Amino acid sequence: MYHNPVLLKQSVDDLVTSPDGIYVDCTFGGGGHSREILSRLSPQGRLFSFDQDLDALKNSIEDDRFTMVNQNFRYLENSLLLYGITQVDGVLADLGVSSHQFDAAERGFSTRSDAPLDMRMNVLQQLDARAVINDYEEEHLADIFYHYGELREARRLAREIVHNRKIKRIETTEDLKKIFSYIPQFKQNKFFAQLFQAVRIEVNQELEVLKDMLQQAYSVLKPGGRLVVISYHSLEDRLVKRFLKNGMFEGEPARDIYGNYSKTFELLKSKATVPDGAEIETNSRARSAKMRTGIKL
Repeated sequence: MYHNPVLLKQSVDDLVTSPDGIYVDCTFGGGGHSREILSRLSPQGRLFSFDQDLDALKNSIEDDRFTMVNQNFRYLENSLLLYGITQVDGVLADLGVSSHQFDAAERGFSTRSDAPLDMRMNVLQQLDARAVINDYEEEHLADIFYHYGELREARRLAREIVHNRKIKRIETTEDLKKIFSYIPQFKQNKFFAQLFQAVRIEVNQELEVLKDMLQQAYSVLKPGGRLVVISYHSLEDRLVKRFLKNGMFEGEPARDIYGNYSKTFELLKSKATVPDGAEIETNSRARSAKMRTGIKL
């Protein structure tokens, strides 16, 4: 299976409020969410699905109501304008790396396989993990490890990488892992997951792209339209939660003399929706998923 969609029924239940509406799936992948959305739409409904990964295009759907957009979802608003779409009824984004991208060893996303340091979601872009690890200044690397991987010893880790790359260029995931082979065995899985996450976020500019998408989703949603986002780590979820609360990513909104501020969304549920035990048992990658849904005011 290319990708096992997480929170499939729950997300589409939240998203689709009108069978005649126009919807966006920002992260097509294997097409699981898109197919479920189409199953809820009438002949008048429309679905636009985005994916920058060329591999995902092979899963495209033959349906007159469906349009595949081979583009990063940070260009959501302009891409929809090309099709004459200025307002939609709902936007869905299932963030993170697809099962296929993890399982395709040559893409370099997985900590389990020896592969070229790549980690590009769009294989046509220039910046890859090899460039980040070998060419970034020590201080820049440390910032990435600290902010994107939440690694407390970020400066020491960056120093060790810089020292090792002077001896031999770091070309593969195994080259990178060997530098930190001294990490105790029982800590390695978590450590390398955090390290690879940090590099991947930098390569794909994931947090900046997410901010762009959220702001543009608000712009294109009709009043009463729904934004559904499934995230997989605290950095993403924090941005989504804050944006749905007050339309901002940092700082505090301006308040009136009574302490009230203008809200952009109403939360459908006060707490995040998470997969149940049965889904986690059949799809281990669902374990860290959190889904939040906002209704545009």
